Amino acid sequence: MSSGSRAGRPRASSRETLAEAACELFLERGYDATSVADITQRAGVSRSSFFNYFSSKSDVLWSGLDARIARAADALSAMEGSGDGGSVRATLREIVHDFAPDPLALALRNRSAMGLDEELVRDTGVRQARLASAISDAARAAGMGVIHSDIIGAAYAAALFSSLRVWAEHGAGFGAPETTLDGALRGIDDLRWA
Repeated sequence: MSSGSRAGRPRASSRETLAEAACELFLERGYDATSVADITQRAGVSRSSFFNYFSSKSDVLWSGLDARIARAADALSAMEGSGDGGSVRATLREIVHDFAPDPLALALRNRSAMGLDEELVRDTGVRQARLASAISDAARAAGMGVIHSDIIGAAYAAALFSSLRVWAEHGAGFGAPETTLDGALRGIDDLRWA
């Protein structure tokens, strides 16, 4: 891995090029010791190009999953009271469907080497709470009580994030993330959608 700028790289670098440069640097130097300037230098692009794709250094890791969670929240909201356990599980499966190894998966697998232990705990918590809230809202709209809805939302969101972490830690060859999620969801069958 080169530590300098990549001359010859097209000016219109993609999101993937920036993410690759960021991940290389996180592995080499650690997350905290890597700046946006380091990432743009490695990718051979300007700082403004970085911010065309990402809002922050953390966004390099999370933007793909954030977009999937936003789509899932929209789908849950669109259920407008017609949601049930099967439709919520299908929505969660869409979040992990075709989830290829990406910067987040790499970070989950190499969190200690990248110096990301605290960052991932904090940022996972924010996203897990966001997803739990969307699921809880769908459960309440379907007629569940507040406490049961909150428990269902928290359990389903925890199952999703735990399954993504386990899948990433085992590596992409471990199997499809949907399979890992299905196993996690079976683990909460006592919290039926009812």
